[in-house]
Amino acid sequence: MLSLAKAKLAGGLLVSWLLLIGAPAQAGAPIVAAASDLQFALPEAAERFEQETGHALRLNFGSSGNFRRQIAQGAPFELYLSADERYVQALYEQGYTKDKGVIYAIGRLVWLQRAGRDDLPGEDVPLAAVQSALEAHASGASERIALANPEHAPYGVAAQQVLEHAGLWEQTEPLRVFGENVSQAAQFALSDDARGGLVAYSLALAPALNARSEYVLIPEAWHSPLRQRMVLTNQAGEVASAFYQWLQEDERQAILRTYGFSVE
Repeated sequence: MLSLAKAKLAGGLLVSWLLLIGAPAQAGAPIVAAASDLQFALPEAAERFEQETGHALRLNFGSSGNFRRQIAQGAPFELYLSADERYVQALYEQGYTKDKGVIYAIGRLVWLQRAGRDDLPGEDVPLAAVQSALEAHASGASERIALANPEHAPYGVAAQQVLEHAGLWEQTEPLRVFGENVSQAAQFALSDDARGGLVAYSLALAPALNARSEYVLIPEAWHSPLRQRMVLTNQAGEVASAFYQWLQEDERQAILRTYGFSVE
């Protein structure tokens, strides 16, 4: 199993690998900025799009808040898939997008932990698992709780809301470890010195993580809805626009459903 330090390295390598998706494609392929909860679903969609149209895409994954700032600073992203629709709304109001975009998915949050660690708690998982970590901490052991950074990651905001709902936000301050995005948080959650973490359902369903982890869904009422919106930036060309429309078709939205997203 990975320590947190090794998990950081593994997360970084995974993101670096994903940034190279579409590398064999011709120069000038449009760059897509996508929330890291899409790091398994979107490559599958992009690959199918390329097979059907012959057009490749370059996919960049990271935190939605960081992408919002980068787009406002002139980053060459043509399509932006955010995990929080408010970031898209802000860019639209500032004049950086073609329109208000569309909701492409509703995300879910899960408690994720290493497979076989111990009995997986039920619906009260934040209370049971986090209380266990707090007890371990009180006895001198170190069991971290992983989540994405709430300052710029929507799934981090949702994770904070879940802990607040359970009355555990302040108590867990010494236990929390923040991932730069929810993908890195998932890596941290599966490391040796972590009790687990609150991460995206879509990551828990991905074969790369599912084989070595277990999870339980967090009740939707425990946090604000994760309404995920996508939008074309003012720099969007024909290929990015075509992919934007392609993602909205029922047959293609089935890919998102496979990874646990609800589609309106």
